[in-house]
Formats: sequence, structure tokens, C-alpha cells
Amino acid sequence: MLNTSIKNYFDLILLSRASISKASAESVISFTGMSKKNFVEDILNISIKTLERKQDDDKLDKRTSSLVIEVARVLEHTYRVFYDKEKVQRWLSKPNNTLHGDSPLSLFSTPTGIGMVEDVLTRIEEGVYS
Repeated sequence: MLNTSIKNYFDLILLSRASISKASAESVISFTGMSKKNFVEDILNISIKTLERKQDDDKLDKRTSSLVIEVARVLEHTYRVFYDKEKVQRWLSKPNNTLHGDSPLSLFSTPTGIGMVEDVLTRIEEGVYS
């Protein structure tokens, strides 16, 4: 999605500092199955107009880049668990009792929420998901 080889967490930090392009962000957004407008406004907390004014190769700010990269990392983890894009999108958008009835996607706007989703995915992988 991001056209960069990521070997460790520090590579993610370097990528965030360099910022990602609008096109890379849109690739991540499209994989979620969420509308671009909802993702941009609800998760990235920016106006859709702000994003739409950018060219595909324009860079996003560091905070937004970091959040998109974290979402991409969780999407990759989700895909490793479910092995199917449609299953990933369905799981991400469905209310989850372990997440207090929220959908995983609705928690992507904060680092804590992303961490909670990661925890649930790890529990599923380890067979302790209830």
C-alpha cells in the first residue's frame, strides 16, 4: 500500500517523518471499505475538502501520515488474521462486544483505539477470543 519496505517500528517512524502522499492514504482508505469522506473526517479529523485540494503526490502532514500508517499496519494485521478483503472489511465495520459494542473502524481515530483493535486481533490469532 505504501510502496516502502517496512522492517521494524523505527521504519514506521521514519516514514511518518517523511510523510506519505495523498495517493498512499487513499489506497489505505479504500481498503477499509469506509467512504473516503467518513474516514477523512471521522478518523483523520480533517475536512474532505482539505484532502481533495491536494494532488496525488502531495504529502500529508506528519500527524496525519502517522495515523494513516498505523491504520495500514492494523489493516495488514487484520488481513493476516482473516485472509480475505471482504472478511476484513466486514469485521472492521461490525460492532464488537470486546470493544464495548464499537466497530474496530470507529476506534481508529486514536492510538488507544488502534491498540485495542490490535489486542483483539492478537487474541483471535492466539485462539483466546471470546
